[in-house]
Amino acid sequence: MTIEMGDEAPDFALEDQNRQLVRLSDFRGRKNVVLVFYPLSFTGVCQGELCEIRDGIEDFSGDDVQTLAISCDSGPTHATWAAEQGYDFPLLADFWPHGAVAQQYGVFDDTSGLALRGTFIVDKSGKVAYKVVNAIPDARDVAEYRKVLATL
Repeated sequence: MTIEMGDEAPDFALEDQNRQLVRLSDFRGRKNVVLVFYPLSFTGVCQGELCEIRDGIEDFSGDDVQTLAISCDSGPTHATWAAEQGYDFPLLADFWPHGAVAQQYGVFDDTSGLALRGTFIVDKSGKVAYKVVNAIPDARDVAEYRKVLATL
């Protein structure tokens, strides 16, 4: 399945690094959501991308926007990495069934068993307003997220 701009974003419920259940639908009508799929915790490119979000969190978290980072790593892995790096935004575990949410969004790589670098900005109505998918080694431009959010 592939999700395109203008499509309704598939709902999901995943646990964050604090074992709290997070549902995409909880933000509907209230906040724009930046969904950041990433391959692996504790890796250079992933850490660089998420640290850039962390360091500019005022643009990615607040009254109008919520960032949710998603990988196929386990919850305990996310908890350790979030504590180490100071990530206050949710890191969601798409661990079991393995990669099910990444598959819904069309960003699961069957060969490696990892999520590709997919970002989806979901507007308050639940529609995908922005999409970019990069190969596993290719970092995304976080400045693009800011531009899109400024238009919503």
